Amino acid sequence: MHPANFTHGLTGVNLQMDNITTWALWLSIVAMCLIVITARLWQGAVAQLRHLFNMNTDPVQQAYWARNGTPIWPWLKKNLIYAPLRHKRHNRNIQVARLNMGTIPSRFHTTLLFLYIVSNVVYCLFLNYKSCNKSALIAELRGRTGHLAFVNMMPLMVFAGRNNAFIPLLRVSFDTFNIFHRWIGRLVAAEAIAHTAAWMAGKSIANRLESGQHGMMEALRTNSFLAWGTASLIAMIIILVQASSAVRHLAYETFLHLHQLLAFVAFLGAALHGHQGELPLTNYVYATIAFWFLERFLRLWRIIYRNFGLKSSTRVTVEALPEACRVTYELKRPWNIHPGCHVYAHFPTLTWSLSSHPFSIAWYDTRPTPYRSLEDEKLPSSTQDLDAPLPARTTTSITLIMSKKDGMTAKLHARARASPTGTITIRGFVEGPYGGQESLHSYGTVLLFAGGVGITHQLSHVRDLLQSYNDSTSAVRKVVLVWTVRSQDAFDWVHPWMTEIFKMPHRRQVLKVLLFVTKPRHAGDIVSRSNQVQMFGGRCKPGKIVEEEFDKRAGAMAVTVCGPGAFADEVRAAARERVVEGVVDFMEESFSW
Repeated sequence: MHPANFTHGLTGVNLQMDNITTWALWLSIVAMCLIVITARLWQGAVAQLRHLFNMNTDPVQQAYWARNGTPIWPWLKKNLIYAPLRHKRHNRNIQVARLNMGTIPSRFHTTLLFLYIVSNVVYCLFLNYKSCNKSALIAELRGRTGHLAFVNMMPLMVFAGRNNAFIPLLRVSFDTFNIFHRWIGRLVAAEAIAHTAAWMAGKSIANRLESGQHGMMEALRTNSFLAWGTASLIAMIIILVQASSAVRHLAYETFLHLHQLLAFVAFLGAALHGHQGELPLTNYVYATIAFWFLERFLRLWRIIYRNFGLKSSTRVTVEALPEACRVTYELKRPWNIHPGCHVYAHFPTLTWSLSSHPFSIAWYDTRPTPYRSLEDEKLPSSTQDLDAPLPARTTTSITLIMSKKDGMTAKLHARARASPTGTITIRGFVEGPYGGQESLHSYGTVLLFAGGVGITHQLSHVRDLLQSYNDSTSAVRKVVLVWTVRSQDAFDWVHPWMTEIFKMPHRRQVLKVLLFVTKPRHAGDIVSRSNQVQMFGGRCKPGKIVEEEFDKRAGAMAVTVCGPGAFADEVRAAARERVVEGVVDFMEESFSW
């Protein structure tokens, strides 16, 4: 057969093996999901039993649950699940010439990514090398790489969505799925490049230097099937450069919208390329595009439903604080908020685009809303209505702390600071709530580490754990809040909420607060109020704190952290040192971008 016949269509493409590799890829994804679900169910069952048996026990009676029942799971946590790739560095950003080069995936994430990428490479190279026709071998490679690129587009898009159903199912954070989204995106681009290179190699053999490069360029100009494939490839190559951490961090909002536009071009080009060529698995690309629109629709519906009523919308109050803003949303409808939740904040009047930024919910309240007047309400229509009580009306408010950075938060802080009262009312809305998958009620001892504005993630846990202790609905007997800040000015961020927490019953028996000020204005400002609220000058040493509290723990221990990457890595290392000595679970809240 003439080599030119292998440069187009399905001639030389091994569809049977392509389908086998597709099934193998999907089975590997399903197998990993089942393993994670099984592990989560087992963890949940143990936590539920621990919770039920320890709601009314004292710290001594929780000793059984403080010991590891098997050495296997603690070893896995220390050496695989919680472990950074090498020594300690995981979420601390890599800086090269003042450029942010990103973070290093954990050992567990790296293992999964390595297996997934290597399996794709093996599938691509699993060819019929016994074929005597070189053009046929190249055609098989072209078909295999294009086939797998289409298949991988589905998990690529699913992992990018905030409304990803796997997040609550697997209890895996969106931040983790974002890591897989980036690497699968690079894999799809690599397979598309290999697909194009294989076509060019086959075309060169067919031309036998008669038309050379001119023949390829002519084919790209006159053949819409090839043109759409080229458009998709160019968009992917631009994304490879544009989505690199160094470029991404220079102008995130610009990156985000350009990234979405390029991704749409890449998927549309791939769909039209497959449709015009009548290629198998084109429906995968259609399904991927449909999922993209569905996810966007769900996000839009959530925003409209949560923030807009018939006559009014969400009211946003912004109060300027030292190097931050306290932003309170009066929501139009009640929310089901769990400790540790976060939302995405939108301020269309501050930015040129509908960009959004994630923020932990620092505080939330649900309070009765008084009726304003008879004119505003429905009048009774019968005598029975006169005796009926008025329906309950409540208003839910959530409050965020937005640290002043560049872009939107700087504009927001400047506008609030310019107000004579330091407080403004502005148009805005929130999307959420997201997260809050982990419950801390089954642990006897809980250590909450916060760095800077990371305190917002931990405050809701503090209030929830104290309330559950007072209601005898949790196993918690000891809560230690560790907060490290640069200066005392940050205390103003949470002052009203800490005042409420300190007024809660049994606070002294349960809660201990350790404050670290790395750059105090004066040495005399570092004063401890009591043994339950202690203040220190200098850097926090998580290893020392975890060691001390581990020796005095009650029951199982949870160690959570929300803060800068370097600080989170220190807490992770401290927790890993103790997991083999007793039941210690580590949880990290991060928003990598």
